[in-house]
Amino acid sequence: MAFNSIFSWIMKKRIHQIDLFRKYPIEVQKEWFNKLIKNASYTEFGIQHGFKSIESYSDFQKQVPLQTYTEVKPWVDRLMKGEKALLWPTETRWFAQSSGTTSARSKLIPVTRESLVDCHQKGGKDLVALYFDNCPNGKVYNKKHLTVGGSTRTNPLSADSYSGDLSAILVKNLPWWAEITRVPSRETALLDQWEEKIERMARESMQEDVGLMVGVPSWTLVICQRILEVTGAKNLLEVWPNLEAFWHGGVGFEPYRKEFEKLIPEPNMNYFESYNASEGFFGIQDDITRSDLLLMLDYGIFYEFIPMSDFKGVESEVVVGLEDVKIGEQYAVVISTNGGLWRYIIGDTICFTETDPYRFRVSGRTASYINVFGEELIVDNAERAVAAACAKFDAQLRDYTVAPVYMEGKSKGAHQWLFEFIEAPSSTQLFMDYIDEYLQKINSDYQAKRTDGLAMMSPQYLCLETGQFNAWLKSQGKLGGQHKIPRLMNNRSIVEQILQFSSPNFNHTPNAPLA
Repeated sequence: MAFNSIFSWIMKKRIHQIDLFRKYPIEVQKEWFNKLIKNASYTEFGIQHGFKSIESYSDFQKQVPLQTYTEVKPWVDRLMKGEKALLWPTETRWFAQSSGTTSARSKLIPVTRESLVDCHQKGGKDLVALYFDNCPNGKVYNKKHLTVGGSTRTNPLSADSYSGDLSAILVKNLPWWAEITRVPSRETALLDQWEEKIERMARESMQEDVGLMVGVPSWTLVICQRILEVTGAKNLLEVWPNLEAFWHGGVGFEPYRKEFEKLIPEPNMNYFESYNASEGFFGIQDDITRSDLLLMLDYGIFYEFIPMSDFKGVESEVVVGLEDVKIGEQYAVVISTNGGLWRYIIGDTICFTETDPYRFRVSGRTASYINVFGEELIVDNAERAVAAACAKFDAQLRDYTVAPVYMEGKSKGAHQWLFEFIEAPSSTQLFMDYIDEYLQKINSDYQAKRTDGLAMMSPQYLCLETGQFNAWLKSQGKLGGQHKIPRLMNNRSIVEQILQFSSPNFNHTPNAPLA
């Protein structure tokens, strides 16, 4: 009890610093911009792009080009061979494997000591501080914490460096005060065999007094369901009566909320969201009564934004700073960091909900959308529609994805939804119709293309077999950890791969009723 009280008092001191960047966001960003440029002036990248002559944001835009992983990869390859002072002056020993879903190629993001401590670990501390600020009577630090993460491996090009999921890198570098409360064991937490890991995590953690779960909702559900299978308990509170919070991120939570509320029938259970990617820790839910996130501005990250209406990748001409963003507009996020990323397009899109302070919602991916027929469907639209349909029809999805059905001959195009249910609705057709109607209400472009079948027919659906999405992930080497199914695709390549994992008796007829 004493530890919990002292720890919560220390964490609350950080709230005053958070209030500072809430009140002076532009000034704090300018300060970090100057620090980043100064610190990297004598790196190879800094010398190539004239960092010593940069005196303003305008100079920075002119002298440093936008980048994606294609441009960064040659630098990463050299860093992994042990070269130094390329992108950042200090040594780079860690490389976080990106959880991007649109490519089978692994993206390895450099993690410096500064980005580990002053960004990722600082974000973890702030998550605790903001939780206690919202829940002052919280007791999570008297209990154990179940963390669901990935694995690491030695970098074969340099004996002193490692690559793996960011969550695993963080586990290997946890401060003592976090390590003493964490379950399962470090050996189990870092296993790279996901099936064995699930079993060991379930059996180790169910013996502990867990008060907090931390992880991606989809994979955390897998662990929780296995615990109930092993123990025979009806819900998690029978296993962990002191469970009070789930800190989640990685995918939208709303499609999973109902299943968690069923597993944890406690009206006072606290669900708290953060936005921590391989490239940096970007946002935390600073107000538990709201669903948006506070943009964290003092983590060694300088932000820029590309309006999606003007997005052309590295050729984008319209790039704005924080002071020029508008509420309600979709932006691709561009970052320069103390991890050595410079004007890097991370691939996520966000939408600001407030600018005093700067709060936002993650709305999707620059490569995860459907605009084959001019419908401009984004992930945020799909997540909201699915969550509403699940609530109305008392259904629960394990996962889903959407791809176009192309026009053939005189037939018009459509969207095809692949569903894998935990609990199916009484009528999947009505479930699909509701999603279609909901999307028409919230997306005028989608509505225009669907009205009278102008450009798109009614959406199709296929109900997949249990485990089919995971079978595809395993085939891609992406089972577990931070990996996830892509929600929306502008082509059918991944959908066709997933369908190949059907059993011989699977009914591929669109809109076929569940057996």
